[in-house]
Amino acid sequence: MVDKRIYRSRNDKILGGVCSGIGQYLDIDPVIIRLIALLLLFTCGTGILIYICAWILIPMEPEEEVVTARVIS
Repeated sequence: MVDKRIYRSRNDKILGGVCSGIGQYLDIDPVIIRLIALLLLFTCGTGILIYICAWILIPMEPEEEVVTARVIS
């Protein structure tokens, strides 16, 4: 069993890397997560609050994982 953790992405980020990190964790394209966040923002206004909370609570991806991913690809 792989110990899978959620991190904010250092490479594929637009604002804080939250949507990209969630997408990597769930193995979903980050664009889909970004669209869901926009939908939440425009429908009930909670999208920005959820994004800010996730930005604070989800840690940044460790440097060694970024370097390893670049070497592999």
